[in-house]
Amino acid sequence: MTTRPAPAPRPVPTAGDGRRLAFIDNLRILLTVLVVLHHCAVTYGTIPVWYFTEPAQDPTGLVLDLFVIVNQAFFMGMFFLISGLFVPGSADRKGGRRFMRGRLVRLGVPLLLFALLLRPLVTAGIYQEYASEVPYWLFYLVSWDPGPMWFVETLLVFCLAYVLIRRLGRRPEAPESPAVPAGPASRQGGAFPGAAAVAGFTAALIAATWAWRIIVPVGTAWPVVGLPTPYFLPQYALMFAVGVLAFRRGRLEHVPRAAGWGGLAMAAAGCALLPLSLDAPERVDPLTLQALVDPVYEGLFAVGTTLFLLWLFQRFFDRQGPLARFLSDNAYGVYFLHPLVLVGGGMLLSGWQAPALAKFAVLGAIALPVCWAAAQGLRSLPYAERVF
Repeated sequence: MTTRPAPAPRPVPTAGDGRRLAFIDNLRILLTVLVVLHHCAVTYGTIPVWYFTEPAQDPTGLVLDLFVIVNQAFFMGMFFLISGLFVPGSADRKGGRRFMRGRLVRLGVPLLLFALLLRPLVTAGIYQEYASEVPYWLFYLVSWDPGPMWFVETLLVFCLAYVLIRRLGRRPEAPESPAVPAGPASRQGGAFPGAAAVAGFTAALIAATWAWRIIVPVGTAWPVVGLPTPYFLPQYALMFAVGVLAFRRGRLEHVPRAAGWGGLAMAAAGCALLPLSLDAPERVDPLTLQALVDPVYEGLFAVGTTLFLLWLFQRFFDRQGPLARFLSDNAYGVYFLHPLVLVGGGMLLSGWQAPALAKFAVLGAIALPVCWAAAQGLRSLPYAERVF
């Protein structure tokens, strides 16, 4: 008789006194829902960047495109910030080598499983267009990309960078020890960054985005590496760094009301620039003021929305009942499985003639509960909880 191994404990951010920060887990649920809805929107909008699409034939498709553009400006950056919160405590407890081995399991295994199992399924419809011309193995190699798992691929690189920087910054006489606890004795809660710090970070993010897009303009994709939006890389990296520093200094334990409402004002100011961004030509001279519109809009909106959501969730959603714990525990599985659910759901709805917005709403309403149920089923498999 064999017994199932106990699942590895899921790392959670904690306050300086050891309290679990439930609002962070609840924010991760929201962001996972936005990921699913984001890909529902590209299924029926006019931005055909998904495995199964029905480009909109009516004006409601533009509403879905707007949702995609606004969502893209902040949600993955916030995902990286939250991911950064989980890194320092785990690295302190385990040490760099053991931490990276754990990351290879938790991030690398799903990436490999998606490539070997899920990707052939979600690209089957695309391959039918080329089946008479090329064998599947060639199609698989030529069209390779990790799909939505680009996030875990990038996060794995960020974790490795953190470990290397941490090792380089350590004094030679202080060897790495896996027994360093993350708790009240090693980490004290600090004051939330003030207005000057937030403004400085936002300015740095805007400048980095502007400079990066001289090399990697909007619309660039790195299909083999896997990043569909490499032009957002400065936001992803800086938000991850903010998450790491926020854990180290306990910055997120008390988000003041002023930060929340100030963030909302920043997000609104960013939205005011959105019409200029939408009217901009596809290629913009980087030395003109027009080239600053996107970086300023995205920087203001990303930082502002992040601040507002952190305050809102800490103030009103800093607790979890059974339902929220279920949603949180299975969020990673949902991220992994949602492409298969959306492609299957899109195919089932393909014969229904309706406005794009209506099909988006129906697919989202079906996909969200199915994704969470499927994720729970996935995690019930032997060893799966050690990964998902």
